[in-house]
Amino acid sequence: MGKLFSSPKLLVIAVAAFAALLVSVAGGALGASLGLGFLGGPIPFISIPAERVLFIGSYPLLNSTLMFWLAGLILVFIAWRATRKMSDVPTGLQNLVEVIYEFFSGTADGVAGGQPRSGRRFLPLVTTIFLVVMMANWVGVLPGVGSIGRIETIEEWVHHHAEGLEAEVETDHPEYNHEQVETTALVHLLEEHGSDTFPVFDGAIIPLGRGEQARVPLNKVVSFTSAELHTIEAAIKDNALASGEAHELIERIHHDIEIGEVKEPFVYDEGGDREKSYDFVGQRAGLLIPYLRGASTDINTTLAIAIVAMFTVQLWGFRALGVRGYGGKFVVSPKKGPIAMFVGFLEGFGEITRTISFTFRLFGNMFAGEILLIAMAFLLPLIGIIPFMGLELFVGVIQAFIFAMLTLVFGVMAVASHGDHDSHAEDH
Repeated sequence: MGKLFSSPKLLVIAVAAFAALLVSVAGGALGASLGLGFLGGPIPFISIPAERVLFIGSYPLLNSTLMFWLAGLILVFIAWRATRKMSDVPTGLQNLVEVIYEFFSGTADGVAGGQPRSGRRFLPLVTTIFLVVMMANWVGVLPGVGSIGRIETIEEWVHHHAEGLEAEVETDHPEYNHEQVETTALVHLLEEHGSDTFPVFDGAIIPLGRGEQARVPLNKVVSFTSAELHTIEAAIKDNALASGEAHELIERIHHDIEIGEVKEPFVYDEGGDREKSYDFVGQRAGLLIPYLRGASTDINTTLAIAIVAMFTVQLWGFRALGVRGYGGKFVVSPKKGPIAMFVGFLEGFGEITRTISFTFRLFGNMFAGEILLIAMAFLLPLIGIIPFMGLELFVGVIQAFIFAMLTLVFGVMAVASHGDHDSHAEDH
């Protein structure tokens, strides 16, 4: 141990690392249970669907789409820099790009049969998939991804959730007019989600130290009681919403939703006999919708890549074997018997399951990684995500490689019986 810390620099680094660990433990969610948590914050809003950032005309721009475009621009820039001044003795980016190309060229030829240039037909798609998926995974780990965004107001949240309830109300009460349906959905929303909690923003930020326990319930932003909701429900049944007490109650609730500010202090039960009071009156509650989100954590992105991969595999198969030769394994003549027909059905079903498997393998791994980073940042604010960011970079490469290699293997399988002929044709 004495030799290990014989260097003053190593000793300073070790002490600094230990101090950072202690501060992280005390300042995060673990320290909050002891009354500390001075670096903590509420758990970020986690959504499986990608969130809208803004509208471009009528096109909703999603945060995952922005990251996918960013990954594409980075790849285009790298390609431009690597090929701008090419030389016979490659250096820098040109050398890196040529290494990647040679690796996949040799791998494609080896998987396709080991003959020179036999796998060249697969190379463009396989290499593109690897680079795009890898870069999309890597940019999703950049600082600020998932933590910088816009505030979804209480009004937006209520509108979004009430829309789904309105369809149920219309089904249960076809005799209701639009106002009755809309008000009934709002009442059901408040009854079911009145205790749901939201982070409180001091301006446009959440100050350090406002941990998970500092989230404010919806019923402290929108004032209502059970008796008031029953009054509104009775007025809905009588179609008497235009005036009277129910009308005033609805107007007040809509006003509270529109303002979206905390109206009264609330007390949080920390367990046992411990209680803590939070006074955020006048501050805005809502959810953080990040401007940037890893593209691979959006199932639409992984599905799109999977569809492109499997569609190209089918094209390779039809091009190599012809419509009858390749399509014959899916559509089998009844003359060959029911077993052969069932095998053909399984072949077609297998292509669909491959697409689904592609989609959820990449999405599941990257979405789980996003949750892991969120959890570690919540538990250990300063240093919790550092080792896991390195892990995510490694997983990003592995997932891209698996996706590319499976595409290559499926492509080789699709043209296997015609591979020798096509390889000879390419050589000429």
